Amino acid sequence: MSAAILTKYLSDSRRSLTGWAVGTAVVGMVYASTYPSQRESTANLPEALREGLNIDQTAAGYMHASVFGTILPLLAMIYGVTAGTRAVAAEEETGQLDLLLAHPVTRTQLAIERFGALIAGAFGISVLVWLGLLVVRSGAELTSITPVEFLAQCLNLALLAVLFGALTIGLGAAIGRRAVVLVVSAVIGVVSYTAHTFAGQIGADWLAYVSPFHYYIGGEPLRHGFQWADALVLLVAAGLLFGLGVRRFNQRDINS
Repeated sequence: MSAAILTKYLSDSRRSLTGWAVGTAVVGMVYASTYPSQRESTANLPEALREGLNIDQTAAGYMHASVFGTILPLLAMIYGVTAGTRAVAAEEETGQLDLLLAHPVTRTQLAIERFGALIAGAFGISVLVWLGLLVVRSGAELTSITPVEFLAQCLNLALLAVLFGALTIGLGAAIGRRAVVLVVSAVIGVVSYTAHTFAGQIGADWLAYVSPFHYYIGGEPLRHGFQWADALVLLVAAGLLFGLGVRRFNQRDINS
């Protein structure tokens, strides 16, 4: 199988992908650099209040709760959704997909290579985030987190983006309507994040296990390193979502 579609897609997307990678890395570095000041601020709070709010003052606790717990996964999810929507659904609506499929290329090959480009972008972004965090690690007093533990969390960050990209490409391949794909993907993202965050508070711990965010960060890679079982769950889920979408893609009339 030729990789011409993949390389062409990456070439056409190089500016936006560079912006995503640099922007996400800078955001991660900026927020990571605030750890010393945040630690001092929380240290001034009454002990009873800190315990009531369950504030973790360690470097891993801060990065887990703020940087990798809210900001970076949100950016990863947005990247996966926007790149996945553009890969199939957006081009179908503009008519570009018809022109591409007029060449000797199958729908399956098109979807696989577009998905491959999204995967390459997700891992490129995560590698740059990892390198950026290593740059600020000493100055931000984050040395209690090893480079390997940072790498483990960045791996899961890439897989989270891949999962939402697979969801969006799969929906786009099955439905072909950009607005519908965006709305459905956004709703799934919000619901899954909410399930992971509040499952324990409402006494429904089992809900967390149906959320991809649980497998992204629930194993606390920043403390325990690579969580291979969680990474496998994210990979398998992404493969299933993508595969179901491609199956429908091969069955439907894209002009309807």
